[in-house]
Amino acid sequence: MRVLADLRKGDRRLTRRVASWRSGRARQVLPAVEEAAQHTKLWWGAAAVMATAGGWRGRRAAAAGVLSMAVAETVSNGVVKQLWQRRRPPKEWIPHEDVHDRPESSSFPSGHTAAAVGFTAAVAMVWPWAGAACAVPTVLVGCERIHTGAHYPSDVTAGAAVGLAAAALTHRVPRLAARALT
Repeated sequence: MRVLADLRKGDRRLTRRVASWRSGRARQVLPAVEEAAQHTKLWWGAAAVMATAGGWRGRRAAAAGVLSMAVAETVSNGVVKQLWQRRRPPKEWIPHEDVHDRPESSSFPSGHTAAAVGFTAAVAMVWPWAGAACAVPTVLVGCERIHTGAHYPSDVTAGAAVGLAAAALTHRVPRLAARALT
């Protein structure tokens, strides 16, 4: 029980710290990242660019990213959020106006983060350079979810774990299928 209490205290402290960032750059960049990541538009756009400009490697990376993103979103939003109900961080902790635009669903885990990490990790397994490029907005998505009070840091961490698991699974399935057929 002590571990859970310490986790809650850390969640509270880190949520308040990230939500209170006063950087003008953060106030410009984070809302733009959130808008781009809404409904996975950012990742679909990245996949389209990779598929059209990246040759065979870009097409493979785009396909892997989209598949992993779909798995991560399904697990995060369709399964885990239904099983684990958690309220969003209290509005009083968020010292800016962005707090009013929060989803009503369970905060655990972060579906935005799961999709972002799932996409990016799967892309990185196929095309490391493109994965590194996708990592920057992926990190910003996680920060934005905490900054706006949509999620606790532990929600973002759990979403990242779901995304990594989806990428590992989708990377492994074609190889397992090929072995089964031989």
